[in-house]
Amino acid sequence: MSPHRTPAAARVVAGRRTAWAVALVPILLALAVLALVPEGERETTSTDTSPIGADSTLAAQLLDELPEDEGQVAIVLWTADEGKLSSAVQGELTQQAVRLLSDAGDSDQAGQAGQGGQGGEAGQGGPPPGATGGGSEGQEGGGRQSPVVVAEDGTAAFVAVPVTSTSATDNIDKVEDLRTRLRDEAPEGVTVEVTGPAGIQADIGQVFDGADVRLLGATAAVVAILLIITYRSPVLWLVPLTVVGIADRLASIVATNVLELTGVAWDESTVGILSVLVFGAGTDYALLLISRYRDELKTTENRFEAMAHALARTFEAVVSSATTVVLGLLTLLLSSIPTTRGLGLACAVGVLIAATFALLVLPAALVVFGRWVFWPKVPRVGDTVLVDSNSLWHRVGEAVSHRPRTFVVGTVAALAVLASGTLSITTGLRPSDQFLERPEAISAAERLGESFPAGTSDPIQVVTRADADQVLGAVEDVDGISSARVTTSADGISQVDAVPDAEPGSDRARALVGEVRSAVANFDDTHVGGGDAEAVDAKDYAGQDRLLILPLILLLVLGALVVLLRSVVAPLLLVATVLATYAAAMGASWWLFRTVFDFAAMDTGVPLLAFLFLVALGVDYNIFLVTRAREEAREHGTRTGMLRALTATGGVITSAGILLAAVFAVLGVLPLVVLAQLGAIIFVGVLLDTLVVRTVLVPALAMTLGEKFWWPRKVTG
Repeated sequence: MSPHRTPAAARVVAGRRTAWAVALVPILLALAVLALVPEGERETTSTDTSPIGADSTLAAQLLDELPEDEGQVAIVLWTADEGKLSSAVQGELTQQAVRLLSDAGDSDQAGQAGQGGQGGEAGQGGPPPGATGGGSEGQEGGGRQSPVVVAEDGTAAFVAVPVTSTSATDNIDKVEDLRTRLRDEAPEGVTVEVTGPAGIQADIGQVFDGADVRLLGATAAVVAILLIITYRSPVLWLVPLTVVGIADRLASIVATNVLELTGVAWDESTVGILSVLVFGAGTDYALLLISRYRDELKTTENRFEAMAHALARTFEAVVSSATTVVLGLLTLLLSSIPTTRGLGLACAVGVLIAATFALLVLPAALVVFGRWVFWPKVPRVGDTVLVDSNSLWHRVGEAVSHRPRTFVVGTVAALAVLASGTLSITTGLRPSDQFLERPEAISAAERLGESFPAGTSDPIQVVTRADADQVLGAVEDVDGISSARVTTSADGISQVDAVPDAEPGSDRARALVGEVRSAVANFDDTHVGGGDAEAVDAKDYAGQDRLLILPLILLLVLGALVVLLRSVVAPLLLVATVLATYAAAMGASWWLFRTVFDFAAMDTGVPLLAFLFLVALGVDYNIFLVTRAREEAREHGTRTGMLRALTATGGVITSAGILLAAVFAVLGVLPLVVLAQLGAIIFVGVLLDTLVVRTVLVPALAMTLGEKFWWPRKVTG
């Protein structure tokens, strides 16, 4: 029997008579919730992903006040497979367009001349430069012009059709129905595609159609494979995977209902990222606990006592880690983006549930099954414990202990080289660069720009309560605006759509947004929206979020480490290593993005989320290593204590890091560049953290400083 004293709570969780109840009751309660409580639901809004208070957001909110919501616009593009669109084909396209507009409820466009045709969004009159209003066959009776806009070169034509939908799913269905109908009716030798805001949103929505199932399946498979490799047991991996899997499903229900009750926005990606985080963090905690339990079984005959000892010694590390991660995630509530706030709150709930299951359900479940669960390598009393083994990490620690200063200089220099890549990072993805696999809406928008003014697919929108004609005149005077027209006017609110001559997402297009804003700055309650305006605002507000949230996260992490270690020097050094890891991961990832994946830029929201996850999760490994080092240093001194801690935890930290990195890499199963970039940065950062920083740099720093590492606390003696 081990002489360790253990808290009563740990004895209850791992008790011979109580463990089965501690394991079973929470699982049964969780299963009841899964069976009886649905996930939270909400209707998405046009400003969910827009910065609060931004000019483009105010424009969208002003549009929402219109008495009739005409929905988003789908642009139907017809292109000739060879040569030009004949007069007969143009006439056939006109008839199709009239039917489409009539079915969409736009009788004004379908039955009237259109005041010279349509350009850009629905109701935008006057064919843009390089376009005509169709041929004579395309005219309706009474001299009415066709709603179809034909390119000057005759190779393409388009019509803007409003798509009114009640939800994102409804928009997907309506756009797909429209595409199916158009393909069935397309004249021979003509290719038809759908783009515009409605088309792009539908294609984005399809990315997340079934995403939760794909992400969950891929994540669970990755975790299962890595647990089997780690434990080399056909049985043991099932216990943590089952416990974490139940925690994940419970977290998705609890988190979405919390978001619904609090009125915080979330979107399709929230639950997916939540699952990845719950599986990653929950499995990390499980690896730490099981490693300590296995060691205790080598010194304690009674498995219930062994688990109680293991739980008592991992409790502080897991609680400290989870608390720090949760506080870090909650800083996202300060973000200007509603869905980012939702992601922070949802993930905070998820980490709390993951930690609770890891500290309550998992130890009870493991002890119920007995030692045989480790088969075929069943730990026995008398086996060598990790801290006394000659493992790979013991040999690494020995090498570091002989020349700690050399390792400090070498690893810092290597991280600095990797971090240098951050100096060339550019942020802000164009619409055409947001997908790993180019969808129809993007390819159609690019083709549209070849035959029509570049900004036709995504005009600048000026929404105002001022005199519409005066605002229109101011917009038309801006150099670089191809055409502009009042498209909507009701209840004192008017919308002016302006087609820029620059490609959407280009530097010139975004510069034009600023010029239009300057031109209408003197008009009361007048705001500029549209895709490029939203991109400009997203970049500006993302910078503000970073300036506010990043220092706060660092202060929280530093404060948590100071409280945990009751030290000053160690926390400052550990935070510095976390920052170095982040900078190196960003620089290395940017090099990969440019040279391997050919990404044009980094999404504006990625740096903040990557910082949060790398810093918050990096604290896990800091805490796992340093709390064990402090424990060992009490008896053996700092240098030997750190070596023993690395020997004992190196394998656990490495396994946990590889698993966490692989789990976040699973985000790449969705063809969105923003998620692929986030997953890649965290993948690189976690591997750097676990293989270099936490297992080489931190031990080298501690061995270089000796007892000063813990200043002002005295650990030994």
